[in-house]
Amino acid sequence: MTVEQLTKATAALKIQPLKRNFSLDALYPSFKVQPHIGTEFKRGIQIRDLLKAPNADELFLDLAVLIAERNVVFFRDQDLNFEEQKEFVDRLGKISGKPATSGLHSHPISEESDEFGEKNYEVSSVKNKTLEQGRRDRSEFHSRGFHSDVTFEVVPPDYTALRLRELPPEGGDTLWASSYEAYDRLSPAFAKFVEGLTAFHSGDGFIALEKAGLVKINAGPRGSPEDVGTHLSTSHPVVRTNPITGWKGLYVSSGFTKRINELSKDESDVVLQHLFNLYFQNHDLQVRFKWGKHDVAVWDNRSALHAATADFDADAFIRVGERAASLGEKPYLDPNSTSRRVALGLAPPTARRAHLASLAAEGKK
Repeated sequence: MTVEQLTKATAALKIQPLKRNFSLDALYPSFKVQPHIGTEFKRGIQIRDLLKAPNADELFLDLAVLIAERNVVFFRDQDLNFEEQKEFVDRLGKISGKPATSGLHSHPISEESDEFGEKNYEVSSVKNKTLEQGRRDRSEFHSRGFHSDVTFEVVPPDYTALRLRELPPEGGDTLWASSYEAYDRLSPAFAKFVEGLTAFHSGDGFIALEKAGLVKINAGPRGSPEDVGTHLSTSHPVVRTNPITGWKGLYVSSGFTKRINELSKDESDVVLQHLFNLYFQNHDLQVRFKWGKHDVAVWDNRSALHAATADFDADAFIRVGERAASLGEKPYLDPNSTSRRVALGLAPPTARRAHLASLAAEGKK
């Protein structure tokens, strides 16, 4: 795509992408953790200072776009209470244009009696040991845990912030994967094919926990008037446009995506497995974060999947944190959106270049 074609396509987008103002760079140094995903701020920046800054709106807009572009951003050693954490993600969503009806998400199995209230989703190795009793068929392949938060909701989250306050002496890392990069691994013909598809998402694991008597599902509304009911299921496009960047990304995960609606079961199984493998088997589109106590990760669920690593002895050590999530917009695909690499003028992934060159050579014959 030429610069002129890209400019025309961007102008035709139904939601215009946002641009960084780089106000953060003037105050707080950061670095890319991996070439295509993950940015970490150097020690010294405090989220509380951003909340109280006289130019907070300017800083939050810059951060919202940075997170959308880089998928996930890391802050070390944060002095932050949970009310501030909730305000943090809510402001990221609001400053970047989320609908007025989208508030903070109440997880289907969170309760008001939780330590930090029903707007919190506790990440707890202690609680997980109890919940595992209702998950007899859970895979032992950790890569199967990759997911974007609660995509079984009609209106899923835009930004999520997680802070760990207790962690094992080693292990317990989290991995994130870029849906932008996963999309860029598709051949042009296959990309065109999957862009016409929708997929069924289900939180059937939580329903199984309720049937086992381990949790009670909150019927909602869970932060949006559309996120209601105990069925915990909906359909979304297989390829989603992130309105902040205007870039396309794969919007499927082995955690919640069960079936491609327009295909037979056998066809769906084959296609989904290939799409999942793009995340599982391409470690160059992943970033792995080794947590320190009170570190915060904040990510854009529209364009990033994540998975925890349960590699520590949960009988001897604990891993506990709080997650707050802002709800965004209903997922959509804008046909005028483009890939991240095309938008940034980057060459295709190495493994894709030879194939594209062969297609171009064939077209000249």
